[in-house]
Amino acid sequence: MATDIKTKTGLVGGGFLLEDPDPADVFIPEEFSEEQQAFAQTTREFVDNEILPHVEDLEHKKEGLMPSLLRRAGEIGLLGVSVPEEFGGAGLDKISSIVVTENISAYGGFSASFGGHNGIGTLPIVYFGTKKQKKKYLPKLASGKWIGCYALSEAEAGSDAMGLKASAKLSEDGKEWILDGQKMWITNGGFADVFIIFAKVDGEKLSCFIVDKGTEGFSVGAEEQKMGIKGSSTVPLFFDNARIPKGNLLHEIGRGHIVAFNILNQGRFTLAAGCLGGGKRAMAEAVKYAKERRAFGKAICEFGLVSQKLAEMAIRTYVSESLVYRTAGLIDSALGGVKDDIEQAMKALEEYAIESSINKVYCSEILDYIVDEFVQVLGGYGYHEEYPAARAYRDSRINRIFEGTNEINRLLIVDMLFKRAMKGQLALLPAAKQVADELMSAAPSLSEPSTESLAAEEKLVGAAKKAFLFAAGVAAQKHMTKLGDEQEIVGALSDVVMDTYAAESCLLRAKKIVASNGKSELPVAMTSVFVHDALDRIEKNTRTALAACEEGDMLRTQLAMLRRLLKRDPVNSVSLRRQIAKATIELGRYPVG
Repeated sequence: MATDIKTKTGLVGGGFLLEDPDPADVFIPEEFSEEQQAFAQTTREFVDNEILPHVEDLEHKKEGLMPSLLRRAGEIGLLGVSVPEEFGGAGLDKISSIVVTENISAYGGFSASFGGHNGIGTLPIVYFGTKKQKKKYLPKLASGKWIGCYALSEAEAGSDAMGLKASAKLSEDGKEWILDGQKMWITNGGFADVFIIFAKVDGEKLSCFIVDKGTEGFSVGAEEQKMGIKGSSTVPLFFDNARIPKGNLLHEIGRGHIVAFNILNQGRFTLAAGCLGGGKRAMAEAVKYAKERRAFGKAICEFGLVSQKLAEMAIRTYVSESLVYRTAGLIDSALGGVKDDIEQAMKALEEYAIESSINKVYCSEILDYIVDEFVQVLGGYGYHEEYPAARAYRDSRINRIFEGTNEINRLLIVDMLFKRAMKGQLALLPAAKQVADELMSAAPSLSEPSTESLAAEEKLVGAAKKAFLFAAGVAAQKHMTKLGDEQEIVGALSDVVMDTYAAESCLLRAKKIVASNGKSELPVAMTSVFVHDALDRIEKNTRTALAACEEGDMLRTQLAMLRRLLKRDPVNSVSLRRQIAKATIELGRYPVG
């Protein structure tokens, strides 16, 4: 049996709601090693020199260009970041691999293709392959000689992975698997050499298989005409009595869902890092244009409503960055020392599934905000295809659908929290009762507010956790096992969880920077603005959940308790945003780091 995962912070997945982590135990980007900085630089140079000059040709799918660029990425080691050294890869830690993913993501079409190969196309074999499968496939996937892809979705089975129809059965002689069915929207499918395919054995046991290009009975359909990420290959796949060797079963019969869900957890988190990188590039372009474009006798960046947009882009980028690297540090800790113990590896991947879903939803929606404002800053030019804003806007939109829609992930976040609570892995319900008792008996606080830096924000993050626990306890008591059917309530609770994790991630990072005597003025300003804005949303969503569960005097009492819990003085966000905008405009890019 696998041993329990122990992290350096002592937190389990979702445990941030019940504990107050020490900032010293949280990884922040300011702590990148020289090696990690070198990975970032190498990746940026590759993108600037070998990807961006070919964007127009990639957008028009110039024959052979995308696979040749992926192979080039393999030649300089970027495709083997998560492949063990034993099989020709670099075997990097999670933080280092995320550094590469962030910096590869300047152009959405290449980012999608890179992720389709480097993440979901390769990791199933890394984590679940036999020794023989790893020796055959991983060296060629790491070098780029072979390109990989992942095929789970079908016409009637996207986020609902268990609803797929593709089938597999053993041949009469027991030497081959026979696959039948169809897959849809498969990234890299038009030129891939190795396909990770999911099908049901005997119509019910979800299983996973490795299929090689050129397999008889296996064919690739025409390229889809997409709204965005046009440079990537997206095709349907067809299996008609396709025969593959018996040894190409990946993991075990009926355990395909374990492969799918764990790889999707990784894919969600990795996608968040890609959104972070794409957002930084879009923001830099928006700032550059705002400094150059003049109206009414001055640069448009000097106008308050434009500079406010640039400040908000910077704040939300800080949020994304804080989320992504905090979570990378947690996952690295959980994965430490895992070798060939599949059960232990699966436990490590599952441990932070909640945080991975939070990252996916939050960062994809932040990227959508940034590219939307990118278009707005450019005005009419932003709507013109000859400028990069239009492409960034189109490319961003898929991220809220990739790796399970944001709606599905919102439901999963709360579902996973309550499942952990029911299994005794997370003391969620006792904590909810304790908060309710505390709120019922609490007298008004007479203590003087602290003047210490970020003390008010720290108090608000603690209040946000209590607000979730209070509302979650009320919802659980009202609906019990039927809570999952109340999707609007679950969605509101999920938004509270996400805002809380994001706010705390910013706070812990800023406090760690302050403690290190580093340059903390901007991180503190960004944290202050974001935490106060997040508390407005948290209060609204908590009220929504409570009002859907109670009414009359009981509801009025609960809302009064909530108001007392979340009572706060406003900050001068206009002044803080001006400060952040000034630094952003002076640097011409995201101003932290």
